[in-house]
Amino acid sequence: MPASYAHVLRLPHARTTFAAALLGRLSYGIVPLSLMLAVTRTSGSYTVAGAVMALFSATSVFLSPARAALIDRHGPRRALVPMTAAYAGLLGLLTAVVMRPGAAPPLVVGAVAAAAGACTPPLGPAMRAVWGRIAPDPELLRRAYSLDAVAEELLFVTGPLLVGLLVALAPPAVGIAAGAVLITAGAAGFVLSPVVQSVRPERAGAKEHEGGRGRVLRAVRRPVLAALGVGLALGAVDLLVVAFAEGHGSGGGGAAWPLAALSAGSAVGGLLNGAVSWRTSAGVRLPLLTAGLGLAVLLAGLATGLGTLTAVMAAAGFFVAPALTTAYLLADAAAPADARVRAGAWVNTAVNAGSTAGTAGAGVLAGLLPTGWCLAATGAATLLVAGTVARGVTRRGDAPRPVGDGVPVAKTS
Repeated sequence: MPASYAHVLRLPHARTTFAAALLGRLSYGIVPLSLMLAVTRTSGSYTVAGAVMALFSATSVFLSPARAALIDRHGPRRALVPMTAAYAGLLGLLTAVVMRPGAAPPLVVGAVAAAAGACTPPLGPAMRAVWGRIAPDPELLRRAYSLDAVAEELLFVTGPLLVGLLVALAPPAVGIAAGAVLITAGAAGFVLSPVVQSVRPERAGAKEHEGGRGRVLRAVRRPVLAALGVGLALGAVDLLVVAFAEGHGSGGGGAAWPLAALSAGSAVGGLLNGAVSWRTSAGVRLPLLTAGLGLAVLLAGLATGLGTLTAVMAAAGFFVAPALTTAYLLADAAAPADARVRAGAWVNTAVNAGSTAGTAGAGVLAGLLPTGWCLAATGAATLLVAGTVARGVTRRGDAPRPVGDGVPVAKTS
């Protein structure tokens, strides 16, 4: 009988470990919007709020590989516990300094936000690493990664909705405190899982530690580049869809439909990607999936109305989760034994960095060109990335490690 998502969730410790990780990761969908609303309300300045968010996001995203390296080096229990304690404590402090207007000057708020971002526990990369121990079979592992990607997509849709409900009843700062509670409970459940407790860090020799960052990046350069391209497309589309809706008289609210279609398409594509038994290797699929996203975004430039754009965005979303799932699988397979959490963190960082660059680039283009041309340019850039990823692809190292190679200790952060 072929493997299914039900098989994945019936594996020993799969449901409890995954549920705990998702509970903690829900914090990532709640804290940013709560922080933005809280700082805007207390400072009365979008400039201050934007600066605080930039500091929080920058330290959270770009220090992610460094935090993942601590998990690779020391194991999940020894690294995640103090990291989570520091993050939750700083979120509590952040709640206090943004609860009331004038409670703290903007420089203090920015410093606390940056410190909190720097301590963000990388529960996503850690969970993906643990999946390899829970589901060492390649087919089950691919389905586990697909399930993880779709669940993460839904968390980032659910989080802002929960914030919307929360701010109707309490100050936005309460959302930051709720994020602290969620990450504490989720990380505690995660590290107490028997499969996580069984992980011991794999020590690397002195030669392996030399140039560690470059060594890991060389090993995972193709999946990282593909993730960068996917992030670039997503960041640009977020802004350009709003510009398109306003340009067609629908107002900013009209953008909700194509963006929701993008998320829905991604969820459907992710589930189908995990359900299909592929004959082609992951290394071959990755540039094709990235190219599919680029082509769909390019075609979005021809949309004549909001309905057409919504349909094309659904088609574009169909490639997002499969491309990212495949990138994570390839990074996991190619990573050195002592850096498998770090490899996943680099892919995650690439998505976020690409998204930031895409939004910034789209903002510049939108001031110079019609929205259709901006979408076409974004699609063309994504196709260019896909072509670069395809260059030199071989079938070696494309599949997840076989059962016998499962998940060396370091992979479980």
